[in-house]
Amino acid sequence: MSSSILPGGVITRGGNSVENKTGVWSSRHAEVDQKKCIKCHQCVTYCPEGCIDIEEDRKNVKVNHNYCKGCAVCAVECPVRAITMKTE
Repeated sequence: MSSSILPGGVITRGGNSVENKTGVWSSRHAEVDQKKCIKCHQCVTYCPEGCIDIEEDRKNVKVNHNYCKGCAVCAVECPVRAITMKTE
């Protein structure tokens, strides 16, 4: 029986995760309510995929949905619950 592995499911070398847009695997993604966000950037630290970045203004954060797998770690760690998980 042949097994089919989606792109990004195998790490063939370090740093290759950016080559595969793994966000399409998920049915939900993180959304940040910038009005509730206190700019602590804990979500950036805790995101296991590194798909949350601090924007150029050095305050707001932005989730890259191309790589967000919907694990909700950021939402759980947000001290003010400014991050919610939205169903696609």
